[in-house]
Amino acid sequence: MSKSHVIMDDAAIRRALTRIAHEIVERNKGIKDCIFIGIRTRGIYLAQRIAEKVSQIEGIEVPVGELDVTSFRDDIAGKDQSGKEKNGFNDLNVHEKKVILFDDVLYTGRTVRAAMDALVSKGRPQMIQLAVLIDRGHRELPIRADYVGKNVPTSKYEEIEVTLEEIDDADQVVIGTNGGQE
Repeated sequence: MSKSHVIMDDAAIRRALTRIAHEIVERNKGIKDCIFIGIRTRGIYLAQRIAEKVSQIEGIEVPVGELDVTSFRDDIAGKDQSGKEKNGFNDLNVHEKKVILFDDVLYTGRTVRAAMDALVSKGRPQMIQLAVLIDRGHRELPIRADYVGKNVPTSKYEEIEVTLEEIDDADQVVIGTNGGQE
């Protein structure tokens, strides 16, 4: 990124995740039959953090799983379609559960579409909800988040970078330009 600036620091991220945790509990009238699934890579850590906050609120642990949607994506050139069954989904049962998917940035919607395909291939959830830290717009598919940490309208020439302590050694969200390249 050429020019960039921090739009969320660690405190802002912590507040957003706390708010999302409360919204999830309120919308679902508790957490009965809920499962949190984080989309690899950063969505996993967001799901774990929010699960901890929900556990503090409700006094009950929420199952947390992870999902690798690479083999379900439709926008990766030259991928091997035969790998669809070798998905990075852990063994949580999603049948008749309220699945809350977590991702760091919602952009075109293609990652979320791939995640829904992966989930449905493993069972029939009662419902699927989506929680994201950042919604930057520019959807290519009719997908919207149920829970949003921050809406950040961007141009297609801007990039959003989320870093998390667990893998990047810092919690922050940075916006920058990509030099006019799409």
